[in-house]
Amino acid sequence: MNKSDIKLILGLIILVILVSALMFIINIATVNGTKKALVYYDNDLILSIDLDDSEFREYKVSGYNGDVILNASNGKVRVVEEISPLHICSYQGWIDSPHEIIICLPNRIVVKIEEQKEKIDTIVR
Repeated sequence: MNKSDIKLILGLIILVILVSALMFIINIATVNGTKKALVYYDNDLILSIDLDDSEFREYKVSGYNGDVILNASNGKVRVVEEISPLHICSYQGWIDSPHEIIICLPNRIVVKIEEQKEKIDTIVR
C-alpha cells in the first residue's frame, strides 16, 4: 500500500461516518413516534403495552413454566418475576429502545419494543 491508498481509505471512512451521522440527525429531527412493548408467547402476540404512558403499571402473562410479571413505567419495561431455573429474564433489567429485547426462553416469552414512526411530510411556517 502506498500513500494514495491510505488517503483513499481514510477519505472513504470519513465520508461514511459523516453520512451516517447526517442520516441519524435527520431521522431524529423528523420522527414523532409512539413506543409499544409487544409481549409474545410462542410467537403469538399476547399483550401490547403502551410505553408513552408515564404511569407505573404491572402486567401478568402466563408462560410455559408459570406466570411472568412485567413492569412498565416512563417508556421502559422489564420482567420482575418469573419461574425459571436461573431467573435470567428478571436480571436483564429495563429496556427502552427498539434494538433491545428480553427473551425468557424457559417460559417462551419474548418482549420487544416497537416504535411506530410518523414521518413529517410538510412544515408550514
